[in-house]
Amino acid sequence: MVGVAGEQGNVMSRVGKQPIVVPGGVKVSIAADAVEVQGPKGKLRQYVPPGIRFELSEGELSAQPVRSNDKSLSKFHGLARSLVANAVKGVSQGFTKELDIVGIGYRAELSGSQIIFSLGYSHPVVFDIPEGIEITVDKQTHITVAGVDRQSVGQVAANIRALRKPDPYKQKGVRYTGEVLKKKVGKTGA
Repeated sequence: MVGVAGEQGNVMSRVGKQPIVVPGGVKVSIAADAVEVQGPKGKLRQYVPPGIRFELSEGELSAQPVRSNDKSLSKFHGLARSLVANAVKGVSQGFTKELDIVGIGYRAELSGSQIIFSLGYSHPVVFDIPEGIEITVDKQTHITVAGVDRQSVGQVAANIRALRKPDPYKQKGVRYTGEVLKKKVGKTGA
């Protein structure tokens, strides 16, 4: 059999093998169970699954499984590399998600550490901005969520979208910028 990983003895993930280039201005410190990354945008501590270790050499981080012949570590190898790569990108460039509010009278207004939404309900919806997340509102209908942690930026954007998901008939609601929605055909009147 050609290409069976068990016969080769060295089981590694294709994603995990790729080195992470550390840009200038980013400091990396490696602990036994975590990698701490500090850059111009902020500081993150990313925990690493057991059995995976990181090495820093010549401005590149590489993930290595502790035991190279253990097949169960292959899935954690790629995961650990992706999480640390996201942390490095987050502290150097940051992550953003953009949302659009579509509908007559639907809008958002920034008020201190809260966003007040008018989304067609009988009451305004108040959304508290979590720590470490920056939210800007342009023209009352365009929201930008930014931060250093990719997971928290995505979660906050998903929470805002869940306040009023797009209606499948008139497509009113909160949606990601560029999101393609399937429009359902309504009833035809007699």
